Amino acid sequence: MDNNKTKKKKKPSSKSKLKLIFLGGLDEIGRNISVLEYENDIMVIDCGISFPDESMLGVDIVIPDTTYLEKNKEKIRGIVLTHGHEDHIGAIPYFLKSINVPIYGTRLTLGILENKLIEHMLDKTTSLNEVVAGQHIKLGCFDIEFITVNHSIPDAVGLCINTPYGNIIHTGDFKIDLTPPQGKTINLSRFAELGTQGVLALLADSTNVERPGFTPSEQIVVSSFEKLFYNCEKRLVITTFSSNVYRVQQIINYSEKNGRKVAITGRSMLNIVKAAVKLGYMKIPEGLLIEPAEMKRYKPSQLTLITTGSQGEPMSALYRMAYGDHSTVSLGKSDLVIMSSSTIPGNEKLISKIVNELLKRGVEVINDSIADVHVSGHACQEELKIIHSLVKPKYFIPVHGDYSFLKKHADLAKSLGMPDGNIFISSIGKVLEFDDQGVRFNGVVQSGQVMVDGYGVGDVGSIVLRDRKHLAEDGLIVVVAAIDLYGKNIMSGPDIISRGFVYVKESEALMEEIRLLASDSLNKQLSKGINDWNILKNTMKDNLASFIYSKTKRKPMILPVIMEV
Repeated sequence: MDNNKTKKKKKPSSKSKLKLIFLGGLDEIGRNISVLEYENDIMVIDCGISFPDESMLGVDIVIPDTTYLEKNKEKIRGIVLTHGHEDHIGAIPYFLKSINVPIYGTRLTLGILENKLIEHMLDKTTSLNEVVAGQHIKLGCFDIEFITVNHSIPDAVGLCINTPYGNIIHTGDFKIDLTPPQGKTINLSRFAELGTQGVLALLADSTNVERPGFTPSEQIVVSSFEKLFYNCEKRLVITTFSSNVYRVQQIINYSEKNGRKVAITGRSMLNIVKAAVKLGYMKIPEGLLIEPAEMKRYKPSQLTLITTGSQGEPMSALYRMAYGDHSTVSLGKSDLVIMSSSTIPGNEKLISKIVNELLKRGVEVINDSIADVHVSGHACQEELKIIHSLVKPKYFIPVHGDYSFLKKHADLAKSLGMPDGNIFISSIGKVLEFDDQGVRFNGVVQSGQVMVDGYGVGDVGSIVLRDRKHLAEDGLIVVVAAIDLYGKNIMSGPDIISRGFVYVKESEALMEEIRLLASDSLNKQLSKGINDWNILKNTMKDNLASFIYSKTKRKPMILPVIMEV
């Protein structure tokens, strides 16, 4: 499949550089996006989101800063997707609002993406191009081949990108599963063929590089589910990643086998199940699904509830159930919650809080530390060694993970005989250049995190987060006064409004002292003939801040509101 900007391949000139730039996905989990650039051609690989950490108060998701691509959008020939997980496709709707280019992906990947584009009202303006493993497409000077890999979602692919300086292989997220629940096994023979032809550079998934051995097959979970479903008298509430189509299908299969009706809750889970069923990647027997509100008509032993919230996300379905705030589901002693997912680094506290709340309600909880209810979709050390040995790249760039993961993957490559000088641990925004003289870092481009808060994209920055943290920790004091600048006196107030600082009724004396000090500050400035609003406000803030800290050792945010009458 060629797009209308396809060019004839040409030999690189001595001055032309092939640039590899990561705008996300390094030194972090998620937000994966990679850029290849040669002369007037740019191709983008994935464009995902990450979730906010505890310091990002009120932020919903985090997306990549794509300013560099916006400045060079006339060069972009397309976006190529490796699979349909949020950390690889979640930011595409935001990307497309400023850069509208063709998108290439496999059937399920595009099916999940299409639902996102409909939500953002972009489905009528975007060109989605379906590809299959083994197919080639051309994007400018780049020839891209899609290679079957196994992952925790169907239709995942790795990429072989033929560039003017040679082949670059990007594994995408992968593992080696010789007994996948559906679909083909990873195409190791194709990776080996490309290795014999010569590979300039390998970009390989580092997510599980710290784990020795092999990642177990998804079939391990099948055996565990069979035991958990058998003769269980409780309602089964199973939480997993919404995009884990294999796992959801297994839950549906064992529910049917054991005479259980299935309810699904959580918007992302419903969206992906809808897309998977529509495209034939999931089969649900007629009459098996019921609405959550219908569960009251059945005994606990006749029910399975599939839900989101595996990472303890605030306001997810499982979170609301745990805290008794779900509109239709109430959990108790007749429920068994199975957490069929691994913990994403950084989410440990959130998950622990939910588990504690569930246990307080008498709910039995099982996770992968108790039973084999989850296997990873990422390759462990021995699988990574296989890929390195088959591909035999000249250069290696570890991707996807914290710095410790990238460093561990670099060490693994060295243990296999790769020279230290041929391994490059990059970081977000750094430009890695290839030419006929070799490879080197050369400069940086604008990059970073863009925070999405409700409908606001990028309008929450470090200053806003600092203020939110300040408000959360020390509270707010608002001082309201009306003044007559010409008469040089206070007409009304100051009135003191406190939120999150002290309980006013128990601190009346302190609040009166603050009011008198604010009045004194204003009177002194007015008597000097000062009528500059900034001076009046800042002087009052400084005086009040010093006084309040001396009395309470707290630093509330002080907001003067001065009106002229």
